[in-house]
Amino acid sequence: MHEPQFGLEKLLKLSPVVAVLVIEEASTAVPLARALVKGGVRLIEITLRTPSALAAISRIAGEVEDAVVGAGTIVSPRQLAEAAKLNCRFAVSPGATPGLLKAASETKVPWLPGAATLSETMRLFEQGFALQKVFPAQASGGVSYLKSVGSVIKDVRFCPTGGIDDGNLESYLSLPNVLCVGGSWIAPSSLVGASRWDEITALAARAVSARRE
Repeated sequence: MHEPQFGLEKLLKLSPVVAVLVIEEASTAVPLARALVKGGVRLIEITLRTPSALAAISRIAGEVEDAVVGAGTIVSPRQLAEAAKLNCRFAVSPGATPGLLKAASETKVPWLPGAATLSETMRLFEQGFALQKVFPAQASGGVSYLKSVGSVIKDVRFCPTGGIDDGNLESYLSLPNVLCVGGSWIAPSSLVGASRWDEITALAARAVSARRE
């Protein structure tokens, strides 16, 4: 396995769902993370799409002991370097460019690169990336696509993200080449904005139970 992925599989096994969050207000980061962890979702990916994202990562890492927080939507080497400075436990990209591949080889942050086609998956696997994100999962063919990939590439495991929700979660998690899934449905902005943390905890617990069932 590629060196920047050492330890990543162990992390991704902590819960079957990675909470993919867009944090608009840093003040919501800690109570939101606590609500997710209480429901059993320890893996939290903060997407670097808002000015509050870096502060949110820092706060969760410093205040929510059981949370495993990483940076998502990494699309440039600069963002990967920012994630490393914050001591993120992992970093996630929707795709993989030559610049990102080079930057990943120079960082100790476990990196999950993205692929949406068989050729992309094969190229990443050739470079030692046995763990990959699939984005956008549902739009790229969903469960049937991942079944087809698994029939020809046995040694790559995926974290599909994009279009996954309570309705199709179990179908994804039933696939042998799916290690976990990522999604935002367990922390909808309407509940976050209203500080309805108990409801978010309930959504997280329901998602985590999917694999057990």
